[in-house]
This record gives sequence, C-alpha cells and structure tokens, in this order.
Amino acid sequence: MKKQWNLILAIFVVLIIAVFSVINVDKVTVNYLFGKAEWPLILVIIGSVLLGALLVGLISMMKIYQLQRALKKSGGEMDQHS
Repeated sequence: MKKQWNLILAIFVVLIIAVFSVINVDKVTVNYLFGKAEWPLILVIIGSVLLGALLVGLISMMKIYQLQRALKKSGGEMDQHS
C-alpha cells in the first residue's frame, strides 16, 4: 500500500512540475560572475531547487557519517570496559 501512495505522490509532483513548466517559459537574464545568459525561468527554478537539494543531501550525509563514527568509537569503549 505504501508503494501505491508513493506512486500517486510521484505522479502528482510530476503533474505540478509539468504545469509549472508550461506557465514559466519566459526568458530571464541570469548574471554570472563572468557574463550573462538568458534562460527559461523554469530551468532557473528547477536548477536552484536541485542545487539546494544536493547541498542539503551532502550536509545530511556528512552528519550521518559523523554520527556513525561517534557510535563506533563509543561502542569500542563499551567493549573495553566489559
């Protein structure tokens, strides 16, 4: 049942993105440090969201790695005291 809800949610998100992309086809100027470019607004929005998600994912992975190292270290200390 959970997989069905995930599929329904995924279809809903794809539909929202499709409608959003059809609405936002206007070109916008993007200023870089070394120049300018014109891109469709939807690509700028999707690119920003993907970069934000990537950044959050990397920070989360670093935190998980730190917690795993701390858990291994504390587990080793517990074995020595037993």
